[in-house]
Amino acid sequence: MQYNFNEIEAKWQKYWSENQTFKAENQSDKPKYYVLDMFPYPSGAGLHVGHPLGYIASDIYARFKRHKGFNVLHPQGYDSFGLPAEQYAIQTGQHPAVTTEENIKTYRRQLDQIGFSFDWSREVRTSDPNYYKWTQWIFIQLFESWYNNDTNKAEAIETLISKFASEGNAYVNAVCDEDVAVFSAETWNNFSSKKQQEILLQYRLTYLAETEVNWCPALGTVLANDEIVNGVSERGGYPVIRKKMTQWSMRISAYAERLLQGLDTIDWTDSLKESQRNWIGKSIGASVSFSVNNHDEIIEVFTTRPDTIFGVSFMTLAPEHELVSQITTEAQKEEVEAYIEKTAKRSERDRMADVKTISGVFTGAYAEHPFSKEPIPIWIGDYVLAGYGTGAVMSVPCGDQRDYAFAKHFNIPIPNIFEGVDISEEAFTDKDKTIITNSDFLNGLPYKKAMKRAIFELEKIGQGEGKTNYRLRDAVFSRQRYWGEPFPVYYVNGIPKMIDKAHLPIRLPDVEKYLPTETGEPPLGRADVWAWDTKQCSVVSNELIDNETVFPLELNTMPGWAGSSWYFFRYMDAQNDLDFASEDALKYWENVDLYIGGSEHATGHLLYARFWVKFMKDRGFVGVEEPFKKLINQGMILGTSAFVNQLNYVFRYKNEADLIEDTPTASIYFKHVYISNSLVNDNSKVEELLFELINNDSEYKVLKDYIDSGKFEQKPELFFYDKHVDVSFVNSSDELNIESFKNWREEFNNVEFITEEDGTFKVKREVEKMSKSKYNVVNPDSICEDYGADSLRLYEMFLGPLEQYKPWNTAGITGVHGFLKKLWKLYVDDNGIKVTNSEPSKDSLKTLHKTIKKVEEDIENFSFNTSVSTFMIAVNELTAQKCTSRDILEPLVVLMSPYAPHISEELWHQLGHEESISTVAFPKFDERHLIESSKNYPISFNGKMRFTLELPMDMSKADIEKAVMAHEKTQAQLEGRTPKKVIVVPGKIVNIVG
Repeated sequence: MQYNFNEIEAKWQKYWSENQTFKAENQSDKPKYYVLDMFPYPSGAGLHVGHPLGYIASDIYARFKRHKGFNVLHPQGYDSFGLPAEQYAIQTGQHPAVTTEENIKTYRRQLDQIGFSFDWSREVRTSDPNYYKWTQWIFIQLFESWYNNDTNKAEAIETLISKFASEGNAYVNAVCDEDVAVFSAETWNNFSSKKQQEILLQYRLTYLAETEVNWCPALGTVLANDEIVNGVSERGGYPVIRKKMTQWSMRISAYAERLLQGLDTIDWTDSLKESQRNWIGKSIGASVSFSVNNHDEIIEVFTTRPDTIFGVSFMTLAPEHELVSQITTEAQKEEVEAYIEKTAKRSERDRMADVKTISGVFTGAYAEHPFSKEPIPIWIGDYVLAGYGTGAVMSVPCGDQRDYAFAKHFNIPIPNIFEGVDISEEAFTDKDKTIITNSDFLNGLPYKKAMKRAIFELEKIGQGEGKTNYRLRDAVFSRQRYWGEPFPVYYVNGIPKMIDKAHLPIRLPDVEKYLPTETGEPPLGRADVWAWDTKQCSVVSNELIDNETVFPLELNTMPGWAGSSWYFFRYMDAQNDLDFASEDALKYWENVDLYIGGSEHATGHLLYARFWVKFMKDRGFVGVEEPFKKLINQGMILGTSAFVNQLNYVFRYKNEADLIEDTPTASIYFKHVYISNSLVNDNSKVEELLFELINNDSEYKVLKDYIDSGKFEQKPELFFYDKHVDVSFVNSSDELNIESFKNWREEFNNVEFITEEDGTFKVKREVEKMSKSKYNVVNPDSICEDYGADSLRLYEMFLGPLEQYKPWNTAGITGVHGFLKKLWKLYVDDNGIKVTNSEPSKDSLKTLHKTIKKVEEDIENFSFNTSVSTFMIAVNELTAQKCTSRDILEPLVVLMSPYAPHISEELWHQLGHEESISTVAFPKFDERHLIESSKNYPISFNGKMRFTLELPMDMSKADIEKAVMAHEKTQAQLEGRTPKKVIVVPGKIVNIVG
């Protein structure tokens, strides 16, 4: 029987599907275990071999846990709202739902062929109205909630309304907008309903506010910070600017401290936790108020160093700060406005990262020092961010290097307030060695005491207080896109109203085009039917809006992270029509035990998901505080890109006077010329081949005539440019298929190649991220067809540790494929299964049990690459031992099952079993089989080993000597002589000294 992997894999994939082998039950006597992958966005390109890495790891662990007796939930679905589908819709006019459905079919086919043990009965799609109905419902719950600092949790908005009605808001300790006016209960009760709703918006956990956003004009939408790379959109590379817009936002900042504290309770990597800690950015210091001279305005700053208050020599505001336009003098107005316009083109992330560029403009205004009353010049600078703290800093150049560089650049004074410290070259930032001087009442105090005293004095004069600040800003929740969750919101006289749960979901309307309207409204502004009828409780035509019973609906849609912030709960009860998941299902599964995905989600999805779960716990909707108990970041499989070297060349004029308009000027070439990689560094050879090309190709006649005219230098200047080429055109010897390359795109139809002497053309190779844009993608379909899914699974695990980056090399898969053939031959020969009921040998038992021990340890430690090595060693040893014993080979195939499930199912079936191997208990390790009962002693004569002798391990030293001396080979070596001494080291050696 041959190892027909294609037939075997198709057979068992069909079996698993028809029998719902991996369907999990919501109640079981078994302990539960929930394994989850970060669910994929179904792109049009489908999967490449880098995508399944984490899925294979999670699948191994899920299968292992089933073998260990757990009721395992291992679901899969699709994060199917997204910008790529919308961009494709804009280009082609095809509805994103059609594109997404086609892409999902491709993904599902590819995932199934790799043999994942997903429970597909629980599949979710974020773009399915039956799913986003509940995303809309969660949004409503956030709107109907506020954060009570006294109870340290979110509560229903009705409890806040009750407080306002009975006692006003003076003593309400809530997370809210900073500019909330104080009112009494009587005043509240006399407010109009509209006024009350406006006030409540200042407290709700999701609220409307004018905020600074990252606006991408080319995409027509707001982008989150993590969607911007180097100042441009991650998708498409379009410029991004900062602008103010009225947006829905969420008060994630209310949860800053709990998000920090929660990191201590979960099993995540230190680097991932540190990323979140840095993003949340907790700082302890003081809030300080500076009056602006000749204005009524106050500038509030937060500082972690109030002890340096007397070192302030200027203030810096973010260019976007709302006071800039009010305090800038007429003389500085033009310069300030130009600087603001320039800064708007840079993202916050770029400004934070750029520590070298120093720029700023003086506003012409001055603030008053709270103690000395000295005037302090007010500048704007892009190193201060509107989104961090108050958007203003008190600049102490002697104690902060960025302030120091700014002051040096603009010749601003740098007073020294540190005793015995030289600041002539740089700022002094060592808090622990600080002794304050030149600072009035702070003189002689060390850092900690000066901190307390400064805060005390600020509070005494009413110009500051001690405060804890967080870098974490409220999350903008609006996107000016079509392909996203519609908000369940309509507007009555500008006040947002929520649509009742009974009428959800509010489905996306049809639109003619997926672009913003000509007047700048989001794409939903193009819908003809997009108004809410409060009598019929349904969506109706815009023409019926009367602002009495029919009202406009929200035109923005939710961001991509909305659906991904709670999907793990939906998997627990995916078919529930009455709730997002039943109470019983939520109580049984609780949260995700193991989550595997990329580290790029550290400050986006993972932070938002933790925030939503904490909120849902507060409101009693779920019973857990954290969504993911253990999280592992898989590394990346890198592609081995191929590059062709494009040759550009320039023949310079000998005399500039010969340069006239109708002759070639800079680069003179008529065809693209590509040169084999090995020739790139040999300029003389390249020149020789180039002239040969010019002299022999009729298309170069004009160029040849110019060169022969004598007006040009005869030695050209050469330039080489790397260009990506599709790796499918390159063989394992790095040779390019020239005809395939020429036929690839029209622009390459008529190019020239300078090849090796044997006519081959060598490409340059480089390892980089596997990406469609780099043409280095390897499709898993071809790998599965040529080698099988089990080979793909084993090879991806064998490449290296899960969390590391590693390069793909298709040639390497032949090794693991050969191993699977060897495994098959251990069980099967030409006549069929060859396994017998014979007693296993001691050596075979030893091989099995050391394999059990190692593989179980490896799986628990996620060291899957070393497990594959262990399997290879075991199969080699058992083959050498000619093992056919069922007692050995049945447990071995169970060990293999999580890694190579198809061949394992087939061998298990061939061994006579009817049930799936996935239900079989994991083999138990028995250490007795690793305990050596005998030792094969090397017997040496005068230090030279002559033969070996197997003796019991528990034999005494005297008995060992007696047995060795009595052996016939010893007697033959001694030839009747009596040795001088016999050295015996029990368990190691015997040496006879003659």
